[in-house]
Amino acid sequence: MSVSIPLPEIGSLPPGIREAVESIPLNVIRMAANAPASFMTFAGFARSILFESQFDTRKRKIAILRVARVTDAHYEWTHHVAIARQCGVTEEQIEKIKTEDPVTSLGDEYNLLCRVADEISRNVRLSDDALEQILDRYGVRESTEIILCVSYFNMVSRFLESTRVPIENEDV
Repeated sequence: MSVSIPLPEIGSLPPGIREAVESIPLNVIRMAANAPASFMTFAGFARSILFESQFDTRKRKIAILRVARVTDAHYEWTHHVAIARQCGVTEEQIEKIKTEDPVTSLGDEYNLLCRVADEISRNVRLSDDALEQILDRYGVRESTEIILCVSYFNMVSRFLESTRVPIENEDV
């Protein structure tokens, strides 16, 4: 058996965190509850990126999928593929995000989003050229939002993979 950080027992969590975990029954949320001092900020940051950002949901999902692919985060990939489908990302687009390296056949805008995800995931720093392109295309606010999104999901990927969060139906 491989080593992993165990998911906390829901009944052992402090009341506010327990309610949050029960309202969002995802193992990533449950695993984050192992760190109560960081839990609410972790969940709040996710909420701000996923539900309060001005950046287009479908475009955001393309970038998140690319982060999951580049970081080889199985949990993140599995969950966000399902959500991406609901947001209108096609099976063909999902396959290209998964298999192309770099992604070059999704059209200029989606290729750029995948490039942003690739550069931040692999190099930490976005190239001047990519930064200039997203600023020209999206302006300051949305460029900042997509960089925050890609950066956040890089952190989430590393958290998921390092703690070994199981997909919900793979719980042991």
